[in-house]
Amino acid sequence: MTSVPHPAATPADWVQPSKGRVGMVGLIVAEASLFAVFVVAYLYYIGKSLSPPYPRDVLAVPVLNTVCLLSSSATVHLAVRALEHGDVRRSGLWLLATVLLGAEFLGGTMIEWYRLIYHHGLTIGTNLFGSTFFALVGFHAGHVTVGLVLLAFALAFAWSGALKAAHTERVEMVSWYWHFVDGVWVVVLTVVYVIGR
Repeated sequence: MTSVPHPAATPADWVQPSKGRVGMVGLIVAEASLFAVFVVAYLYYIGKSLSPPYPRDVLAVPVLNTVCLLSSSATVHLAVRALEHGDVRRSGLWLLATVLLGAEFLGGTMIEWYRLIYHHGLTIGTNLFGSTFFALVGFHAGHVTVGLVLLAFALAFAWSGALKAAHTERVEMVSWYWHFVDGVWVVVLTVVYVIGR
């Protein structure tokens, strides 16, 4: 008597993930790979600049920027939870806080770049440090900008009344992207402002 193999049993409560979640995970993995290239390049070229300025001479740890960006992970999480519970108004307030914190981060980055370029003469073409610094930090700032645009859309929808609890997953996917950007900042901060100095 031959036995017929049975397909592997799947848990009854397992649900196939949505396309949005799968797509966002794929995007984050791809973006993490790109960031890894920039981080490795920065680490490889640490200390190899032949001309000043050098990191220890011009970089200061951006404490306020870091606090604001990392705090924005908490506010975007609270925005998603509020929307999940149907409280669109509160979700909008948390989204506003997230946008303001992210905007402060970008503003602080612009001030830092202005100081580096006009007070210290550091540009992307000055030396290896300038090339790798502006490439890595600029790549991150670009991602922050994209995240702020997406958050601003969610905020506009919340204020216009178009955002509903049914849209929670979409806002959650934006929050995943934002958490990723915040996580990358921890790596950039460590590599550029701690190890690289």
